[in-house]
Amino acid sequence: MANGNASWHPNKILQKMEADLATLPLYFAAETDVVIVPQIPTTDFFEHLQKIGVTPPVFATEKELKSNPPEQIGKLQPWGWSPAVHKRLESFKPLCSSEFKTSPVFMWKAEYRELYSKKFALQILRQLTHKHPSASFIGENEITEICETQDQIETLLAKWDKLMVKAPWSSSGRGLQPITRQPIHEKVWEKLLGIVKEQGYAIVEAFQNKELDLAFQFELKAGEIQYLGTSNFSADKKGQYLGNSLNGLPDELDEEVKDFAREMSTLIIPALKDELGKSKLAENYEGYFGVDTLIFKDKTGALKINPCLEINVRHNMGLLSLYLEKFIAPTKKGRFRMFFNPKIRFADFCRQMSHDHPLVLDNQKIVSGFFPLTAITNSTGFGAYLLV
Repeated sequence: MANGNASWHPNKILQKMEADLATLPLYFAAETDVVIVPQIPTTDFFEHLQKIGVTPPVFATEKELKSNPPEQIGKLQPWGWSPAVHKRLESFKPLCSSEFKTSPVFMWKAEYRELYSKKFALQILRQLTHKHPSASFIGENEITEICETQDQIETLLAKWDKLMVKAPWSSSGRGLQPITRQPIHEKVWEKLLGIVKEQGYAIVEAFQNKELDLAFQFELKAGEIQYLGTSNFSADKKGQYLGNSLNGLPDELDEEVKDFAREMSTLIIPALKDELGKSKLAENYEGYFGVDTLIFKDKTGALKINPCLEINVRHNMGLLSLYLEKFIAPTKKGRFRMFFNPKIRFADFCRQMSHDHPLVLDNQKIVSGFFPLTAITNSTGFGAYLLV
């Protein structure tokens, strides 16, 4: 998305992640849908899914589908759209339904690129704070800024003391650089100015004393926005995605923060629907998207929220976590987590976790224990799982 090149290929580690996690979209799919994977899962995986009442969709490789295409395809639904994905799926487009051919996502247009940037999220944030003001929103003097030079970053450092610098096009916590110490190391400056050089500018935020990450999940169809639910995700100190809480906020979370989150949700969700419904996104996109928010404590210790930190215009892990909640017993809490450890295979991790947290089911609902969500082979490095 950042370079707009339809021939772009991810590096080897990202290709490995794509391949290992390729079965994840099955949780969005109906039985008659086809999920494209690089390798068809084994019957063991199908039997594993049936423990929690999942009848898997049809799995097929891209090669198989191209050599033996179906007569008709309803629509194409990649994890997210980009010039590269459009190029990859081009041969399937003539087979799509007439309804899908009129959808704004059927063809890529250069102007769509901006809708996927953090600058677009910043525009929506400014509209929210001006048209739907709240004393609990992030202060005007702390709203995100766009920087094109080292001087501009240094000015904000003097103003805010600590920063979070982001690439305009980045996801899942990549392309982030927290700055919590001064002076800034030469290598860090290289990274920051590299973002500016590659993407034209950097997004710079005040580094906040975070209490909670919330994401509001929506679906956009024919210009209409439907709210699907709220997901609570966790990230590490560098801002990289770790996973999601399931069936509500974690029990250990402070009650004051929980109450604040509920109160802010009732205010922010209709405001987001209003502002995004009038935006270019409503005209030029169809599908799922999530809006990340950040609850933090200001310098006085008061709870505040950034009501539109980022907009993820794609399927996302928070959305997936809402779909996964139906597999857990209603009274139980769980966590959805990603796995990667270069020293340990996912298969070995699953064996150990299954031993330490044996699976307990009641009427095909998980009451407690460990449940791998993605297919496992001896070479699998990345994985996803539930822990209840």
